[in-house]
Amino acid sequence: MIDRYTRPEMGKLWSLENRFRVWLEVELAVCEAWHQLGRIPEADMLVIREKADLNVERILEIEERTRHDVIAFLTCVEEFVGPSARFIHLGCTSSDIVDTANGVLLKRSGQMVLAGVDRLLGVLKDMALANKGRLCMGRTHGIHAEPTSFGLKLAGFHAEFARHRDRLERAVAQAAVGKISGAVGTYAYLSPELEEKTCAILGLTPDPISTQIVQRDRHAEFFTALALLGGGIERLCVELRHLQRTEVLEVEEGFGKGQKGSSAMPHKKNPISAENLAGLSRLLRSNAVAAMENMALWHERDISHSSVERVIMPDSTILADYMLHRLANLLSGLRVIGENMERNLWGSFGLFFSQAVLLSLIDEKGMDRQKAYELVQAVAMRCWTEKKLFPDEVRRDTAIADALGADKLDEIFNPARFLQYEDAIYQRVFKA
Repeated sequence: MIDRYTRPEMGKLWSLENRFRVWLEVELAVCEAWHQLGRIPEADMLVIREKADLNVERILEIEERTRHDVIAFLTCVEEFVGPSARFIHLGCTSSDIVDTANGVLLKRSGQMVLAGVDRLLGVLKDMALANKGRLCMGRTHGIHAEPTSFGLKLAGFHAEFARHRDRLERAVAQAAVGKISGAVGTYAYLSPELEEKTCAILGLTPDPISTQIVQRDRHAEFFTALALLGGGIERLCVELRHLQRTEVLEVEEGFGKGQKGSSAMPHKKNPISAENLAGLSRLLRSNAVAAMENMALWHERDISHSSVERVIMPDSTILADYMLHRLANLLSGLRVIGENMERNLWGSFGLFFSQAVLLSLIDEKGMDRQKAYELVQAVAMRCWTEKKLFPDEVRRDTAIADALGADKLDEIFNPARFLQYEDAIYQRVFKA
């Protein structure tokens, strides 16, 4: 997926060459740990530091013969280093390198995704503040309910993405582990101390207990956090899609000069970004399921997880990063149409005041709830069928108007009542 929202640094992180270079980073960290423990002589360590390198084409050429990517990688590195290469991969199994490298890659990619969440949070906060107090209709079941503000809608999404950020940050920490514990995790030719030193060099946490691999519940948590993040993106995009419907049209995606909406209908301006993002969230969810399927492996390990991870690790992190930046751009260019919000607000004839009338009859006048409900509902249904304003019809209804009085009705029919606690909610969400 290559377009203006794809960041090259995320794609480069998962390139084949970089994957091999992170393997080399792990191998060199193990060598440095062995050197600190006195196992690798200074002269050999100097050679390893100076000469260790790789060539992707050569690795692939060797792999054609060996049918083993780690052995092909090691053979290539040995060709660069010479005799001192005998200390590289000392006591390790392939998964020591691959799983620890995955910990590095997931940590780095996770940090990039977190940066994307931070950008989105900034955009949402700015929009929430800019639209504070802008009344619009709140809808339940797609039907007019009571007014809210467009700022509160956005503040709600900000609060959700703050939770996604916290969740993802915890998941990144769970995935950012390494293991240098040998063929079945017993350190037979290694040591916990070596593992700790290696992980410290790489900025990882040692897995307290591993088999031949790091257990995949860690990865499942990471990809589930990405899937939940995708669900949040989809929820916001579904809201934007509904608000862009012709009959509603309270917001509109930016539409560039020369942009076309339909090959057949020149008038069309479609919510394409919101629709694209809603669809892409399905991929994040499906990859999370694949990560969960990877948890149950045979004994100390099998290889059934490996092919899956070669797909979902780059795909989900690149996709999440792409989605976050595309959504931030969508919101930054969003047209908010206040006059349509006002129009739609009164499109249901002010029936959103019905609960206020009902509660006043019950709480302040002591009227039986069912009787009060029937009185208010009768007026409301008349407004629906006769397309009359609810406040006017309530004032004409003697049973309600006489019970409440003109002053109380003026208070009830003030739309400001719906935003009386908006400041308090903002204080909770933004802490300032």
